[in-house]
Formats: sequence, structure tokens, C-alpha cells
Amino acid sequence: MKKIIELRNVSKSFDGETVLDKINLDIYDNEFLTLLGPSGCGKTTTLRLIGGFESADEGDIIFMGERINDVPPHKRNVNTVFQRYALFPHLNVYENVAFPLREKRVDSDEIDRRVSEMLSMVALTGFERRSVTSLSGGQQQRVAIARALISSPKVLLLDEPLAALDLKLRKDMQQELKKIQKATGITFVFVTHDQEEALSMSDTVVVMSEGRIQQIGTAIDIYNEPQNAFVADFIGESNILDGIMLEDRRVAFSGHVFDCVDAGFEKREPVDVVVRPEDVDIVPEDRGMLRGVVTSVTFLGVHYEIIVDINGFKWMIQTTDFVDVDERIGLYIEPDAIHIMKKSQYSGMYGDYSSFSNELDELSDAESEPEE
Repeated sequence: MKKIIELRNVSKSFDGETVLDKINLDIYDNEFLTLLGPSGCGKTTTLRLIGGFESADEGDIIFMGERINDVPPHKRNVNTVFQRYALFPHLNVYENVAFPLREKRVDSDEIDRRVSEMLSMVALTGFERRSVTSLSGGQQQRVAIARALISSPKVLLLDEPLAALDLKLRKDMQQELKKIQKATGITFVFVTHDQEEALSMSDTVVVMSEGRIQQIGTAIDIYNEPQNAFVADFIGESNILDGIMLEDRRVAFSGHVFDCVDAGFEKREPVDVVVRPEDVDIVPEDRGMLRGVVTSVTFLGVHYEIIVDINGFKWMIQTTDFVDVDERIGLYIEPDAIHIMKKSQYSGMYGDYSSFSNELDELSDAESEPEE
């Protein structure tokens, strides 16, 4: 595939605080790429740099082989859909969508044809004369997308455009956006902090933290093969434990030696071990590789979420089997359910389910933080 955008050693600071730290990223033609991470990780700043709304302090932004650091937004073949859709309340649906073409003095017959085409694509045929203020949030978003696409940009940037929608409508729009991207062949660069949204929509996911890219890959790769404890924790639930790699395909953790499928580590190298909650089997205590006491059981409709205390470490297990609080159980873990990671700056920060207080603290911090 052909590269559309290249970021090369791009850095950005605000008020002396580094928001992006020498990031490198390639974005390809006809790709749905998602920038994923918590508040303050730099994902929105990355989007704004691509769009020309911010300037990089260091590094190069290359668009189709040409450096565009100093090119203003209106001269880049890039359009943006913001979280707040920025529609013109005094214009109807037709005129909102037609606005970019009127600015370019396109003739009226061509405007009619292209507005009709765009409204059909976003399932708003028949809404031409409606006031945008009378539309639902999802309909307003469709108008914003149609307006952004009507100029046939090479790249469409989407800054958390689904955040204001309710859950059911958001899921519908996730599917619609993916269909629109495939139908148009336009490269989409999407920003979200919602892991499920990123995994369900994207060809490529870019996980970010503290102004750095932590991992780039397909949704399946990132979920199944996280590169460090931050990625493992941020993408779904994970039990993350300290381990010792005894030799290829043998690892010790939680007082037991396990077979695994990983190799290439030094003998007796300290590692982080990831076991996803859905990959643990509950067995009678005497048949368990590990043994513990159930401290919490939560019914979530499709499965139970169980917290088990094993030597002071709280494991999360997701299972359709019911067990009761205070019951002693065994855990059985297949070799391919154990994923080994190198130690990193995030080691020891995640993976124990003693409480969710760290996550609550992060949410409190996020509410008080300015937009990144």
C-alpha cells in the first residue's frame, strides 16, 4: 500500500510540558487508522498536527511525499469532523453539505449531483430542506461527515465524533463509518479513548501513552500480543504478573512453573506475564495449577466476573460457570493462554484487581485536565 502521511520524529510541547515525544507513524492509502489512548496521551494533538491546526516543535509531517509543516489547513487535502460537529445552524441540511463546494464556486448542477450522492451515502436522502437544529445527534453527525467528504479529501480526520451519542446509536454509527470508509476509499484517521470502538472499526490501531506510541498493529495483534503492561491493561482486562522466564517455553509465576509458547528471552530473565480473564478455566481446587479463594462475583449477563485471591494477588476471571464468594477453587491455564512481555516502565503498575481505585483516580484526573 502507498503511504499517504508520514510523521518523522515529531514533538510538541505546551507551556513547557511535552505532549508528543519524537513520534514516528506511517498512514496508508485507504486505511482506517485509529489513535487510541487515555486523556492527555497526545492523540488529539497528533490529529491536529496532521490537519494543520497545530505546528510541530520538531520533526517533519509529510503528505504524499511533500513536507507540509508550514502548509495552512485549507491548503491540505485533508478534512476534519470534530466532536462538536460545527454545523451552521442558519443553514438547512442541503446548504450545510453544499457549503464547501459553494466556497469553491462549483456550478449548481454539480453541487446538486454531489450533495445528493453524499446524502444518499449517509442515509439522509429526503432531509435536504430540514433545519440542522431539528436533527438528532446521529443525524447531525451524518451531515458533518457528508460535508467533510463532499470535497473528496485524501484523508478524513475524526476527533472522537461518536462521544456525544448514546451507546446503541454509537454502535450503529461505528458500522456506518466503516462502510463509508470502504465505499469512498478515503483514508480515515480516527481518535478515541474507547477500546471497543477502536478494535471493532480499525484496520490499524495506534496505542498511545504519555506522548509516545506504545504499539501499532491490527486489533487482533494488539489484543493477543500486547508489547507492554500499559497496552495489555488498556486493551481489555488483563491479569499481569511478575514472572521469571526459566527457558524457552517455560515460565514461573505465582509459585508455579507453566508451559507457554513464547521463546527468545534470556534464561531467568524477569518478565511480565499476561493472562486474559476469559482464558482461565475454573477447576476443582485439587486439580488446579493455582488455588485461591473467591472474593467477589458479579453477574454481567453473558458471563460472571469473578475475583480470586491467590496468595494476596487478586485475579479476574470471566466465566459462564457460577461459583460463590468464599469458595476455594483451582485455576487451569493452557500454554497458549500465557503471553510473555519484556519488563517496561509500566511493569508493576497494572494487573491486580484488589480494587479499581487507580482507574477512578485516572478518571478524576481526566476531568480536571485540559484538552490535549
